[in-house]
Amino acid sequence: MTSTTPGTTTVVDSIGLLVTGDPELGEGPLGTIRDAALVIEGGRVSAIERAGASADERIDAGGRCVIPGFVDSHTHLLFAGDRSEEFAARMAGGSYEAGGIRVTTDATRAATDEELLALGRARAAEALAAGITHQEIKSGYGLDVPSEERLCRLAGELTDDVTFLGAHLVPAEYQGRADDYVDLVCGEMLTACAPYSKWIDVFCEIGAFDVEQSRRVLEAGRDAGLGMRVHGNQLGHGPGARLAAEMGAASVDHCTYLDDGDIEVLAASDTVATFLPATDFSTREPYPDARRAIDAGVAVAIATNTNPGSSYTTSMPFCIALAVRDMGMTIDEALAAATSGGACALRRDDIGTLAPGAQADAVVLDAPSHAHLIYRPGVPLTRTVIRRGEVVLGSVPER
Repeated sequence: MTSTTPGTTTVVDSIGLLVTGDPELGEGPLGTIRDAALVIEGGRVSAIERAGASADERIDAGGRCVIPGFVDSHTHLLFAGDRSEEFAARMAGGSYEAGGIRVTTDATRAATDEELLALGRARAAEALAAGITHQEIKSGYGLDVPSEERLCRLAGELTDDVTFLGAHLVPAEYQGRADDYVDLVCGEMLTACAPYSKWIDVFCEIGAFDVEQSRRVLEAGRDAGLGMRVHGNQLGHGPGARLAAEMGAASVDHCTYLDDGDIEVLAASDTVATFLPATDFSTREPYPDARRAIDAGVAVAIATNTNPGSSYTTSMPFCIALAVRDMGMTIDEALAAATSGGACALRRDDIGTLAPGAQADAVVLDAPSHAHLIYRPGVPLTRTVIRRGEVVLGSVPER
């Protein structure tokens, strides 16, 4: 990591195309500016100027494209174990079932804090190399009080957007007693995890929790001061999206199966529909029709859903490429969904754009435009990553 000197200004200069993410600052929906300079002070964007701006330290973009750092609003970064055999079986024609979570739960419970944190840091570093400058991280692979508490605690060492997901699945020891497990989640487990968490989440899906159980979990979390999130509408049409909108959840994630009623309710709400296209790729589910949701006025985001069972990737560019090719999104819409859309899904206005006052999280692409994220699929295009005004990957500032 290369830190800029405290009290100094840094300029990312000679930017061929700057994607600000704010349509009021430039051209088109992404607010693009050509031949620009991004001035950073105190970890935040202080100004956008023409190329050639002066500052104490300089990063030469060399005519390349600069975009906001990706905001990954849905990850399960802390887990142990491997489920590659399960993935191979799906690729050979098997189906995805939510119960595979139990395999990871066993391995995660057995891992030490040090092992879990090392695994989480390695995945976070991998995500950073792909241009992700902020991640939400969920618990959910412990499913007992001490394991969920430590997952939330360890996640707090990696992000300030920690989500308590004790209601990920009914663990084996509670089979046939789902309501009793919900009692535990809403009681002792929530009490242990809430001090380390900002959000509560529930998997409202066939094979996980029904709508009334999900409502209980969300209400308990809300009453404990946590924001609400929902896993929903992944494996088929279900109540998750409507429950999320009804409860005022920040987001409902997956949204693979949305009917007209779901879309109407979401469009009339502040709930963001977060699409997880790498999951649909991995599980062989159909891709969601993002075009229909966007045209109806639904706020959308794209996230990686990094997890061992259904989306073991930290590549936001891969997710963006899938969204453009298979979900009906334009290139600009997909990039917005992976930056400002992710920030909106986390109820944040300090990240996801490069507007003055925003946190200085930026990525210099080794490409002349953001279209290359899709135009050159699978090619690593991240040249320099700046987070909170510091160069954390790539070029060192010039003095």
